Amino acid sequence: MNIPEELQFAESHEWVRLEQNGEVVFGISDYAQDALGDVVYVDLPEVGRSVEAGEGIAEIESTKSVNDVYAPVSGTVVAVNEDLVDSPEIVNADPYGNGWFARIAPAGAGLDTSRLLTAADYRELTEAAD
Repeated sequence: MNIPEELQFAESHEWVRLEQNGEVVFGISDYAQDALGDVVYVDLPEVGRSVEAGEGIAEIESTKSVNDVYAPVSGTVVAVNEDLVDSPEIVNADPYGNGWFARIAPAGAGLDTSRLLTAADYRELTEAAD
């Protein structure tokens, strides 16, 4: 299981990377994509949408199920990965790279990461689930 140390994670299996410009890039973890199986469809949030941490903002469909993807932080969606519309299987092949879902500009006074887990904490969470 690939859990990059430089990322943070939500308990709902989204990963988060803070960019130098203050935006957050996120997607679903390797653990999540593996549990889902072959991803066949991704419904992305709209650019400009305001989101709250924990809010369902996207949908991912696999050969096994349909699941919500949750905003890991509060803010405004400033970009989405349009490549996933035509090639949702990128999520399986490269969940932490080209399989990203969206970029969020944090709301208000800045980024609140208090709900996010470190890589070590996320590893414990996923090992306990197996």
